[in-house]
Amino acid sequence: MTSELPRACDLSPLNALLRVSGDDAADFLHNQFTNDVKALPVGAAQWNGWCTPKGRLLATFVLARDPGGFFLLLPAAFAEAIAKRLRMFVLRSKVKIEDVSAATPRFGLWDGAMPEGVFRLGEARGFAFGTVPGARPATLDDWALSLVRDGIVQVVPGTQEEFVPQMANYDLIGGVSFRKGCYPGQEIVARTQYRGILKKRAVRVRSAGPLAPGDSVYSDAFGDQSAGTVANVAPSPEGGFEALVVAQLDAIARADLRHGSLAGPALSLLPLPYAIP
Repeated sequence: MTSELPRACDLSPLNALLRVSGDDAADFLHNQFTNDVKALPVGAAQWNGWCTPKGRLLATFVLARDPGGFFLLLPAAFAEAIAKRLRMFVLRSKVKIEDVSAATPRFGLWDGAMPEGVFRLGEARGFAFGTVPGARPATLDDWALSLVRDGIVQVVPGTQEEFVPQMANYDLIGGVSFRKGCYPGQEIVARTQYRGILKKRAVRVRSAGPLAPGDSVYSDAFGDQSAGTVANVAPSPEGGFEALVVAQLDAIARADLRHGSLAGPALSLLPLPYAIP
């Protein structure tokens, strides 16, 4: 692994930070989220999701653990609503959920050796809440592009309740555990996994023109019916834009995705760092 200082982006303009603490915090979150919260070590982070009872993702986020509890890093646009909804399920559990965004800077790090004190998410990415160790400064566009190129879908306001976790490839990036107990939507997520009924996946595409999360994409295989949805977008240094699109597998196989309509601009497929089954 490279010994170069990582790139670091201040995520404060984009993401809020929730703090979940208390004696029952691990059990509570484990019973709500798609990933194995109890197995998350102190000092580490994981991709995670929270679903509706129908298995659709309300939010995707980074979950990090320290000795006192957990941090949830998620889009600021719906952080308050997610915190309010989570509190509805606390009941008698010893759990405290608070928004610590105002008092806690938050940074995403990648493309270099992770320094001490960073919540590591694999070997190539980490998060710092508070001070950030030495790093090369980067922009929000740089960060967004790194996520797109790593094939990491993030649910945003325009795509809430659009995808089951496997459509967003969360089973491929370690964001879903199929060995843990129940959580909202778990039965549908499990059925999707084991009955072979998944019909959409996230792919990476290039577009000459701008895209926006929630935009529809089309394919000759589906005519005037939408064949998928734009999930995340970032400007490319080579020109144009790169995006993650959740699309019908048949349309992906045809490689004829178009933005906005059948007559819209063509979207060319780009590789992901992991294989799609």
